[in-house]
Amino acid sequence: MDSFEFWYDLLEELIEWQARQREKTKELHRMHQEEDEEEERKVDEYREIGMRMKDYPEEDARKAKKLVSSLIKSAEEVEEKIEEAAEKGELTELVLMVIWNRLDLARRDDEKDAIRSLDLLYRRVETEILKREATPAMRLLNDLLNMHDGFDHEGWLKACKKEMVDTFPREDPFSILAPAGFNIDVHDSPLRPPLEADDVILRVDFVREVDALLQEVRSEQSEAKSPRGLDPEAVASRLKQQEKRQAIRQVEALLDLAISLK
Repeated sequence: MDSFEFWYDLLEELIEWQARQREKTKELHRMHQEEDEEEERKVDEYREIGMRMKDYPEEDARKAKKLVSSLIKSAEEVEEKIEEAAEKGELTELVLMVIWNRLDLARRDDEKDAIRSLDLLYRRVETEILKREATPAMRLLNDLLNMHDGFDHEGWLKACKKEMVDTFPREDPFSILAPAGFNIDVHDSPLRPPLEADDVILRVDFVREVDALLQEVRSEQSEAKSPRGLDPEAVASRLKQQEKRQAIRQVEALLDLAISLK
């Protein structure tokens, strides 16, 4: 190879190297631009999430954030902390919003452990709020459902029947007017209806409220579409729908039990 060919080949390699370097520079520039755009998008999203609480008093928002932080840090004691907060009337819609905001941020940053923990915390706090706001009939329904151990269905129904018998007052006309242990043979004053206690649950009210709940839930279930595919989100969604169907069947069993109760 003469010197001309050597320098010609070297020049070609140099040109190719420069072309590769330019492509690398373009790729790096594109990546930096995408990173900058992603950062701007996250800043905008964080700002949007922060604005969700702008209509609440600053002091209330601060207390809600402090409570949520303490619940997250409480670990094994989280159940006790939630119940204590509920007793003090501290569990509010604002607390749920704070948890939801944190959950939203975790989802955007794909923090899987944080997503799982915050999702459980949100559902537990929401359940406690709903339980406190629920009617006596709905609180009884919740207690009966919680008695199910997931295995012995017949044993659960027997336990629920006993609980219903102990909870619902007698429904014959005389027992509605007379208190338990009343002896008409030794009673000589006018018979007056007893004052109705706030926590008394009539079987007819329980049946009516549970039936209305079932109709509403069935309507929602019929409209829900089961996602297809094997990706994690689709599988998780199908599992949740399966849990809902199982819960509906349990509520239906309790409704039938209450209707047929002697």
